[in-house]
Parts: sequence; C-alpha cells; structure tokens
Amino acid sequence: MKEYLKEQIAQVLSSLELEAQSEDIQFEKPKIAEHGDLSTNIAMTLARAAKKNPRQIAQDIVNGLQLDPTRIAAVEIAGPGFINFRFAGEHLYDALKDILVRGDRFGASDENVGKTVNVEWVSANPTGPLHAGHGRQVCIGATVCSLLEWTGWTVTREYYFNNAGNQMNNLGSSIRERYRGLLGEAIDEENIQYAGEYIGTIAQAIYDEHGDAQINAPLEFFRKQGEVRCFEMIKHTLATLNVQHDVFYNEDSLFAEGKIDAVLKELRASGLVYDKDDAIWLKTTEFGADKDRVIVKSSGEPTYRLPDIAYHREKVLRGYDRIIDIFGADHIATIPDVLAGVRSMNLPTDHIDVIIHQMVSFVNDGAVVKMSKRSGNVYYLDDLIDDVGVDAVRYFFIMRGANSHLEFDVKLAQEQSENNPVYYLQYAHARIASILRFAESEGVVNLDEADLSLLTHESEVTLIKELLRLPEWIGVSARTYETQHLCTYLHNCATAFHKFYHDCRVVTEDKDLSGARLALCRATKQVLRNGFAIIGIAAPEKM
Repeated sequence: MKEYLKEQIAQVLSSLELEAQSEDIQFEKPKIAEHGDLSTNIAMTLARAAKKNPRQIAQDIVNGLQLDPTRIAAVEIAGPGFINFRFAGEHLYDALKDILVRGDRFGASDENVGKTVNVEWVSANPTGPLHAGHGRQVCIGATVCSLLEWTGWTVTREYYFNNAGNQMNNLGSSIRERYRGLLGEAIDEENIQYAGEYIGTIAQAIYDEHGDAQINAPLEFFRKQGEVRCFEMIKHTLATLNVQHDVFYNEDSLFAEGKIDAVLKELRASGLVYDKDDAIWLKTTEFGADKDRVIVKSSGEPTYRLPDIAYHREKVLRGYDRIIDIFGADHIATIPDVLAGVRSMNLPTDHIDVIIHQMVSFVNDGAVVKMSKRSGNVYYLDDLIDDVGVDAVRYFFIMRGANSHLEFDVKLAQEQSENNPVYYLQYAHARIASILRFAESEGVVNLDEADLSLLTHESEVTLIKELLRLPEWIGVSARTYETQHLCTYLHNCATAFHKFYHDCRVVTEDKDLSGARLALCRATKQVLRNGFAIIGIAAPEKM
C-alpha cells in the first residue's frame, strides 16, 4: 500500500511541478486509529521550498489523486498539513486472502534478489566453549541472516576461525599441564592460563586415547588437540540453537598462504607502516586515530589488526555486494583502523556494514551471574540453553536493540506465564491451533470459501491491519539490522489476536461468520509462524 500511495503522490507532485525525491514521501501509522491507517507529511516537507502554505499543498495533492476506491476509502487533511489515508474494506479482505494464499512465504520479498551478502559473526576464539555472553551475537547474527534472506539476499554465513596467536599456545600449555597431572607429573600452575573444567575434560580425552604416549609431545600437539576439541564444542552449541555457517575461514591460512606478508608489503609500499622499537607500526593517526598502532610486535607476532586487514581484504576480493561484520563493543576501536587499512590498498569499504552489540549481563532470581573463561567460573551458553530452552535463548537475545545493554533475566525466561514474552507469543499460536482443531471437530472446515466481508467488528479489523504489516516490519528490520522491531511486531500481533478472541466468539451458530473468523485465525497463525521462523523459535500446536 505504501508503494502504491507513493507512486500516486509522486505523479501528482510532478503535475504540480513540485520537486520531491521518492524517499521524501514517507508514511507512518497514525498514533490515533481515528486518524486513519497511513499518514504522510510530504506537504509540510515541501512547504518551505515551494513557499506555500502546507495545508494548501496538501489540498492540491488530494485534489490531484486518483485513487482506487477498492483500496482507499477516504483521504483527509489534518493539522498543519498531514494527509491521512483510510483503507477500504475490500482491500483488507483481499490482503487477508493473500496471507492465506502465500502461506509460508507471506512477508517475503524479491527486493534484493540477485544480490549477495556475506555475514561474519560469532567467530569466537577456539579456546573453550561458548560462554553465555556469546549468545547475543549468535542470535543477532542468525536472525539478521534470516531477515536478509526473506528480503531476497543470497546470504553466505561465515565464521572467522581465529586459530592463530599466543592465545592458542596458552590453551595448549593449559591442556598439557592437566595431561601431565593425570600421569602423576608435577603441574606448573603458571602454565595453566585457562582453568575451566573443559581443560581437564580435553586432557582426560587425550589420556584415554593415548595413555602416557604423549608425555613428551610438543606444545603444538596439545594446541591442536585443544583447537579441534574446543571447536567441536562450539559447533555443537551452535547446532543446538539451529545456527549454521557456510564458511569457516581459518586465520592460519592467512599466514600459510602468504597473505599477511602480502598485505604488509602493500602497506609499506603505500607508506603507511614504519619500524620503531623493533616493532612494525601502522600510521593510524593518518586515519584520525589518536596514536599509531603496533601491527607486528617486537617478538615478530602480528597483533590482531594486521590479520583482520588481510581477512577483510580477502572478503572484499570475493566480490560480495555487501559485507556485514557483527562484533561486540570491545572491537569498536579497531574497526576504523581495519577499514582504513583495506581502503589504503585501493579497495572499497562503503559496502561493509558493521553491527556493534553491547554486552549482556545475566540475572537469576536477583543475583548476577558472573563469567570468566580463564578463572573457570563460567556460565556457558550450553548452561543457559539447559536453564531456559532454545526458544527463550533465541528470543531474549534479540528482543532489545543491539546498541543497548541487555540484562537477561533467567528466571523470567523460565516462567510459563504471559510475563514471559516467548511464552506469550507461543501461547497465542497454540491457542489458535486449538481453536482450529475444535472447529474441525464441529465440522466448520470450509475456510477457503469464507466470506471475509463479514469481518466488520473493530477488533477483527484491527487484527487484519496488524497482520498486513508483517512485510513492512520484515523490510524495516532487514534494512536496519534491528531485530527487536520484529519482536515488537509479533507481540503486537499476539495482543491484537487476544483482544479479538476476547471480543468475538469464533465458532458460533452462524456458520458463515464462523468461517470468516476461522480464516482470520488461520491467517494470524500463519503470520506468527512466519515471524517465529525468522527469529528461530518453535511454533507449538499445543502448550
């Protein structure tokens, strides 16, 4: 409807010789339902340049509109120059039929068909299982990928496997000491940098497989054992949350294939690096930073900025139409340096979008749950899943904007009441399923021929209008990467359904009216189901 009205208004503006870009014609849902279904302030936007009263411009626009009466029932001018549109009943009923016809694809669009996007997220170091805090990025990324696919993008899901650097040596030495302890050898506590129980579990697995045969094995053996087994844990957790990646890009390959050296050579050629104090520095002050940054330490080990530049160079060279990185707030200072490094090699970065999410804290019955992978006092993501279930994990992590701190209330996520937003949504779906089963048992099943024009009650009309907004909110969420909008929308749908169910008895003695209301129930169930599919939660038939 917005596109239809935008096209009609643009034609009138052209005839009035008023200049406006398509993006200037915006619509909003009026806060007060009596004001109509859509409103635009285009007349006020154009008033200054046109040197006219905005209400006069609004009147000129309205006078020139030739709208289909089966789609728009009324047009009104309000306030200083708002133009309000009221949908026709026939449009609502046709659109409701469209939900039922399109089914599992209602809400999807072809807007970005033919375009490719690479989304890189999670990318946790393989030094241990995912802790609960990782869950926010896991779920945001999975939902963003789903939203992009629903708007036509071809999505490549990527995990940057950070298996280089001293952190991996620390992992290896920690496992080696625990392994030696199992053999009765003295343990050097200074070599145990990671203290989680999983270190002992990996050491025990090595012992069970090799006995004492690896007592003199080099550190690389224990490092590789830790990397492989930790990553198996990570992938198992992701699979539990129904999160999958298409590409696992190993950081080690950047070194093995000479790509780190190639990037360093290019940066030298461009005059952006220099040697000082036996280290190699990147001139980040030329990119607006407060000071230059070390990219190769005096030990010869690169800092993370250099491989990150090399990795992003590789992603750009793959030719995606868009690249999306999802990082925690602790990465915010490095992003400008990495992108500037890529640009310095004459490669574009305008198509790279970075989503930064703030940290998350966990509260259980009023007590804060603390996490530290190195101390061993860890609340793992697996633990959180066991405590609240997959659906609550997927939903709670995306129901707030990524740029705000999130407090995950474990006790609330466990509640089976309308206070729990996941339960509230799923209960609405299950209730509708129950209604449809009851109707079938009563012989009211011919929903395809239902007379939808019988749906005239205020609660019925309100619910229909809410259902029709699914494509809009999928589009908004996909364009902004703000997953919380879809959560809010689904909550509004469930609320509108509960209001309808309270006000309108569904199965009545009037078979025609019952058929119409059951069709509305089925459409509501479909919209909820489609939204659930995007955010990754189940659509239960019974609760």
